[in-house]
Amino acid sequence: MSEISRIFKSMRRPGMLVRAARVACASYRRDKDLRRILRAQQVPAPGRGMARLLSMEADLEARRTDGAATYSIGRHIEVLAALIFESGLGTGCKGA
Repeated sequence: MSEISRIFKSMRRPGMLVRAARVACASYRRDKDLRRILRAQQVPAPGRGMARLLSMEADLEARRTDGAATYSIGRHIEVLAALIFESGLGTGCKGA
């Protein structure tokens, strides 16, 4: 298991946040959504965006737990959805 996979599998987040991300994952479109989430010109090759997504998610989690005014639950959900999909766990996505 790679280091990124180990980190991703050890994450503990509120159940409602994870459920929302799994629902959002069902409508995830890699070409459009990943480029927007990463604010990139081109979509990275599969597996290449994971480290950046994990870093973004860690920052969002720190903001959430600190109660920062800059925290965006919508952004957190979309980053978690991208992580779920990109990690190959897309089968864990659920429709509304």
